[in-house]
Amino acid sequence: MTKVTIVMASLLILALVAGAGAQVGLSNVSGTNESSNQTTESTQNISGNVTDLTNAGSMLAAAFENNASRTNLTPIPSFTADIGLELVAQNFTSPMMVTSPDDGTGRLFVADQIGVVKIVDANGTTLPEPFLDLRGNLANLSPTYDERGLLSIAFHPDYRTNGKVYAFYSAPLRSEAPEGWNCTNHISEFQVDPENPNAVNISSEKILMYIDKPYQNHNGGQLAFSPADGYLYVSLGDGGRANDVGNGHTPGIGNAQDLTKIYGKILRIDVDSTATGGVTVQQNMTGTANQTQNMSVNRTETPPEPTWTTFAGSLYGIPTDNPFAETQPEILGTYAYTSVPPEIYAYGFRNPAYMAFDSGGNNTLFVADAGQNLFEEVDIVLGGGNYGWNIREGTHCFDPNATTAPGASCNITGYQGEPLIGPIFEGGHDLGLVVVGGNVYRGTAVPELEGRYIFGYWSDSRTVGNGTLLAATPPTGWAEGALPETAVSLTPDENAMWDVQTVNITGGTNETLGTFLRGFGEDANQDLYVLTNDVGGPDNSTSTGKLWKIVPPTAVTPAPTTVTPTVTGEQTGYAA
Repeated sequence: MTKVTIVMASLLILALVAGAGAQVGLSNVSGTNESSNQTTESTQNISGNVTDLTNAGSMLAAAFENNASRTNLTPIPSFTADIGLELVAQNFTSPMMVTSPDDGTGRLFVADQIGVVKIVDANGTTLPEPFLDLRGNLANLSPTYDERGLLSIAFHPDYRTNGKVYAFYSAPLRSEAPEGWNCTNHISEFQVDPENPNAVNISSEKILMYIDKPYQNHNGGQLAFSPADGYLYVSLGDGGRANDVGNGHTPGIGNAQDLTKIYGKILRIDVDSTATGGVTVQQNMTGTANQTQNMSVNRTETPPEPTWTTFAGSLYGIPTDNPFAETQPEILGTYAYTSVPPEIYAYGFRNPAYMAFDSGGNNTLFVADAGQNLFEEVDIVLGGGNYGWNIREGTHCFDPNATTAPGASCNITGYQGEPLIGPIFEGGHDLGLVVVGGNVYRGTAVPELEGRYIFGYWSDSRTVGNGTLLAATPPTGWAEGALPETAVSLTPDENAMWDVQTVNITGGTNETLGTFLRGFGEDANQDLYVLTNDVGGPDNSTSTGKLWKIVPPTAVTPAPTTVTPTVTGEQTGYAA
């Protein structure tokens, strides 16, 4: 596989000159087994002589008015955002994503949160037996609401010849994890059964990473191979709960800004090699030992030190042009550990529950990061970039001790003096509870959507599905130009916010789906699909999940319908 060389190592060197010093998710969910009532002390307002990339003050940013957040929708006069939805398959429980390998079969693979991947063949028939069945491997999921489960799969770019597929799922807490934590996420490699192309050999599993979680929420959970460099990208949430505080969170700065932790980050690894170049991989990050060994774990008083076990050098390699592969930044006294994991590609995320590469253009990486109480965001992610959490929530200042209004002031840099990069879309909760990331449209069914980012909101209710679809149009000239290879060269113009408008679904009674929006995905021909269901959680007793194809507005068979689910018990929060 040919890999595009990207020069990144200079990012943090430049940043140091300037100064030294959110699965779906908006929830304020408090987990159990809390050992401290910590709050985040202010360590912000570090002066930095850098360009402001936060997009604060943009006319397209969301506003805070009358104690509520409001989205600035900006319809394009020459573009009518009308689509049709064609029902392709149904009877799923909680479908999270759909994807298709470039293997010539035309099959669609639907990943269901309850732990199964189902195949929809080229004739639209859902095969009765799962392609991958991890139900016996999962942590026990709450049927009313849960952010754990089987969250994504990704086919190797050479799947046609090597049969490798990767999965991100939530397993029960392993014995090496701190007592009282919630679960252990696995990033695993599987091999398709050589005797049956419609089934994975479950015994072929190789676990590339164990990631222990103190709380059930904020898993991130997305896997994606870059069409440009062939590497595997992994999105990880900040650890869970809310505000980036609590058990397993670095006091004062949180996990997302702590460069010595993998939480709140986008990782980038090479699954085709075990080479680590000049990288010095910490023994406790690659063996089976507990993370608390062989490190200065007492650099912070609380919270309990998180554990993760990675296998760089044995099951995968580190790209030498990862931002911290060969050059370590200054290890600040506020960090939990004394070295930066070389897998880190970008940081400053709350819960990057949706991530996808543009399959055309310049193969840009889009990440939808779930907000806290006020603002949702979509980011264009570049190597070495700091995307702001929990210094900022979207473009707005964030105060973890007062989360119902934007903070009065905050810095435009991270703790290394590097610029904070703002979103290309920021939305309020007038449109719904949490953003659901999608894809840049590169299909043929609706040419009017070409080059626009199609995404939406989960719902405006936790009990009755009422999701919304949105279309974001890039600034004039953006699609023709190439973004810089790394965040260090990013300019305000290149990071300008996009115009966004609601998508009208032909045949519906209004501009909403009338059901929960769960995810998106592409087939091998780059046509775009939408996933929905009618209940708020992974309730295995239900089968309301549907797979829809985006088609021209004249074709709708059938239109989505609203189903009011019966909810038992009390929901413990929505996708923080």
